[in-house]
Amino acid sequence: MPEPPMDRAAVRDAWDVLSEPYTAMRDPDGPDAALIESELALGPDDRALDLGCSDGARTLANLPPGSVGLDVSRRGCELARDDGHRAIQGEMTALPVADNAVDAVTAYHAIFHVPRADHEAVYREVARVLRPGGQFLATVGSGQSESVRRGWLGTDASMLFSTPGPEATADLLDEVGLEVRWQRRVSDPFGGSVPMVLAALPESP
Repeated sequence: MPEPPMDRAAVRDAWDVLSEPYTAMRDPDGPDAALIESELALGPDDRALDLGCSDGARTLANLPPGSVGLDVSRRGCELARDDGHRAIQGEMTALPVADNAVDAVTAYHAIFHVPRADHEAVYREVARVLRPGGQFLATVGSGQSESVRRGWLGTDASMLFSTPGPEATADLLDEVGLEVRWQRRVSDPFGGSVPMVLAALPESP
């Protein structure tokens, strides 16, 4: 398999530059943010993990108080902490979280910045940290592509966009033991629309 056009170290360094412009430009509200309440229906004592949390305004702010964000970027974690959220720096392919530790995992506009060859590892980690019956709500990319946008968000930084497509994503989720509940398109914080998926780890027998 060919090497991705940006590796994870390059993506991490890019997000250190892009975290603030991204936070300033995207709408923290919208239909996709509302899905956290309507679809996950988490209680105050539930715990969630938000992947690619950035400043936390879009997801962590809508999750129960004990929830934690994870971001590959040191600057993204700093922005989240500045807003009063708990955030840890780390990789989605090797989550620094115990097995069966959370009731839900969210990943908004995050996984398609991971090299496509690593998507299965991300979903396998999601399944590992979820408790039985736990849910996974995520943005997934359209089409089947892996490319770099240069000068993204008006900066001098580049960013990787990588996706196997919604159908292949559903197959990957099935392979790691996550059952897809639905897939649909929702409004994008930059004015377009993007596919999202809700999946769940089956209850223990």
